[in-house]
Amino acid sequence: MKFAKRMNHFSEGIFTKLLDIKRRRLEHGQPVIDLSVGTPNIPPAQHIMNALCEAAADPANYIYAVNDQSELLQAASEWYQERYHVELDPQTEICSLLGSQEGLAHISLSIVDEGDLVLVPDPCYPVFADGPLLAGAELYYLPQKEEHNYVIQLHEIPEAVAQRAKFMLVSYPNNPTTAMAPDSFYGELIAFAKKYNIIVLHDNAYSELVFDGKTCGSFLAYPGAMDVGIEFNSLSKTYGLAGARIGFCLGNAAVVSTLKKLKSNMDYGMFIPIQRAAISAITGDQSDVARVRAIYEERRDMLCEGFAKLGWAINKPEATMFIWTRIPAHYDTSEQFATDLVTKAGVIVTPGSAFGPSGEGYVRLALVQDIEQLQQALDAVGESGILITD
Repeated sequence: MKFAKRMNHFSEGIFTKLLDIKRRRLEHGQPVIDLSVGTPNIPPAQHIMNALCEAAADPANYIYAVNDQSELLQAASEWYQERYHVELDPQTEICSLLGSQEGLAHISLSIVDEGDLVLVPDPCYPVFADGPLLAGAELYYLPQKEEHNYVIQLHEIPEAVAQRAKFMLVSYPNNPTTAMAPDSFYGELIAFAKKYNIIVLHDNAYSELVFDGKTCGSFLAYPGAMDVGIEFNSLSKTYGLAGARIGFCLGNAAVVSTLKKLKSNMDYGMFIPIQRAAISAITGDQSDVARVRAIYEERRDMLCEGFAKLGWAINKPEATMFIWTRIPAHYDTSEQFATDLVTKAGVIVTPGSAFGPSGEGYVRLALVQDIEQLQQALDAVGESGILITD
């Protein structure tokens, strides 16, 4: 059998590998506390689950959705107006995604041709790079460096690269680095995109998970943003709907319509009961959003302060559901440290090398376990002695 050459770009996903390690430990009766995959363990608010269950009980809702229901598009438009102060035409500037991951995997197919250049942050969420690679694009990595608070330095992009680039991905609050970008960055980004005729995709999955009383808005709210790009948003983390796979592409009508055309040839739309759940989430009582944020902030504080007592100093992230930190100084690689954590303490984290070249030397911890399990993780790491240097 012969397979596509594009598959040479890919190895087994890191999250699949980590889940395999977890499975093997559990089969041998060994405890595991999984802080690797960003899978929320906070369920949706009751009114969201009720909307899903009521719609799922209606036999008429088991047909192909084909398109987004007009109620869903209108709800998304009102959501962006109320939450982000962004006006969007529900018919031309919004489409649903079967989760942001699906959109990120496919949108490059609607924008780039074989050999086109795409600008990708480094480190980045893996599908940021995988999506363009699937489309046959050439990648140019934009370093997100700790000394710049992980904000991309647009002025450092070579002129020849900027001239070739067709598309770029940006995301703040950022996964994995947890960084936020200042307002000035977005002005520079929009000017840069206009100068070089580059389409911008901004991933805004974590705008509600911002801590210490800070807030975050939308890329589309900045003057000129709608001229150059789009934004992806997700209900996975904010509303506990990760498994339901609900995301949105919003912004520039030309980009949105081209993605819609592609998707019309690839899927039959979002399951109608899930559309009803999405409507309930973004139009219903929003008080649960603050509760979810507070839970993640409490978990962040506990882990960061707990590891500091064990000798591993970690700066508290200002946003997202992750912690991004340097590995202890006595380890050479992130994979070596992550391997020791799981084999000696039963705690699974993601090595930074999984997020691109600049991720080496770091690990990402996901705040996806309850306080009790996080304390167990701290105890296990402490008892393992792996943070102790000779």
